[in-house]
Amino acid sequence: MKSSLRVLALACLMTAATPALMAQAIQPADYIVAVVNSEPVTFQELNMEVRRVSQQLTQQGKAAPAAAELRKLVLERMINDRAQLQLAREQGIRMDVSAIDRAEQNVASQNGVDVVTLREKLAKDGVSIQSFRDGLRDQLMLARLHEREVESSIKVSDVDVDRAIQEQQANNVDPFAQELNLAQILIVVPEKANGEESAALYLKAQRILQRARDGEDFNQLVQEFSAADRKNGGQIGLRRGDRLPPVFVTATQALKVGELSDVVRTGAGFHVLKLVERKAPTRLVQTMLQTRARHILLRNSPQLPQAQAIARLADARQQIVSGKSDFPSMARKMSQDSSAEQGGDLGWASPGMFVPEFEEAMNRLQEEGAISLPVVSRFGVHLIQLVDKRRVELSPQQIRESVRAQLRQSRYEDAYAAWARDVRARAFVDMREAPQ
Repeated sequence: MKSSLRVLALACLMTAATPALMAQAIQPADYIVAVVNSEPVTFQELNMEVRRVSQQLTQQGKAAPAAAELRKLVLERMINDRAQLQLAREQGIRMDVSAIDRAEQNVASQNGVDVVTLREKLAKDGVSIQSFRDGLRDQLMLARLHEREVESSIKVSDVDVDRAIQEQQANNVDPFAQELNLAQILIVVPEKANGEESAALYLKAQRILQRARDGEDFNQLVQEFSAADRKNGGQIGLRRGDRLPPVFVTATQALKVGELSDVVRTGAGFHVLKLVERKAPTRLVQTMLQTRARHILLRNSPQLPQAQAIARLADARQQIVSGKSDFPSMARKMSQDSSAEQGGDLGWASPGMFVPEFEEAMNRLQEEGAISLPVVSRFGVHLIQLVDKRRVELSPQQIRESVRAQLRQSRYEDAYAAWARDVRARAFVDMREAPQ
């Protein structure tokens, strides 16, 4: 499949007129297409990058530009990258081997394989390990340069934050942030009810709903049928949406006050819901997703090289997955971290509390109990297990910092574009024609 994609990508490049193809066929194997300051960009380098981008677009199901346009765009990006990398080197930005090792391990983890398998796949695709690692090094250097040159230039004042909070509050239509007062009629479904019994109870709830829609007094129907609290006509009181069952909020978000929802099913049974009151939030409400995880950490040392640590944790993972052991026991026995005594439990963590390589691997775990492949970080090699996730409300100060980060992000693209244009303008670029 990958081979056919490479052929298709190459075919996309060969769409020029026949004379141009013939001329290209007799050109030397390689030549310089551009010089950025004193650094050349070669024909082969450009071709390889065009093929890579074409393949990437094909895999993503996106239409590639015409061949000539694609080559032009790719060459311009390569020129920009060369100019920026030269600036990074001038500023003394360097990446050590351990940083590149972590980046390679992260790429492998994102693809669900180990580093050895990743390298085997790269070799099959004709990509050398050295060129792949050089590419990772360049990406890391550019990221460090952008952080230093672009992100540090973006200023967000307290006045900007105040204004953004006011705008977000005025435009907040998130149903989970609004306050709702719902009245309900609950038809309980016994835990051991079979399908036929459940169907009969559903039909009963439907008949009650129809009677309410036909104009019968909702309070009277509550008193007659509801298994929930019947006080105050079955009203549950004014509550913010994120403190109600999500299905209640979803079922009533399009209703006007006084209207009835369709029958809603929960673990308790079938509900007929009436929207009694809806209030816009009086302040900006934001939540964050917190994660609780366990980990096993093996620190790199002359006695325990990284490759050996990865192998040991891969074996530990297999033992846990196969049921021969459990994660807390393995953590207590193996982990070289202070959390070992707690079975590797790291407690509830908010975004940004862990180093990026650890957090990215943890966030990819979706199901409770899921275990990552070995993850390399600056602290060593980790095995991570997801325990649980929850949403918590941000404090006013946390909301301000969140809004400040949003504003910085929204301004980044313009700031980067202006900076990149300036770097490009200051670079000496000599475009070369193909030799005759």
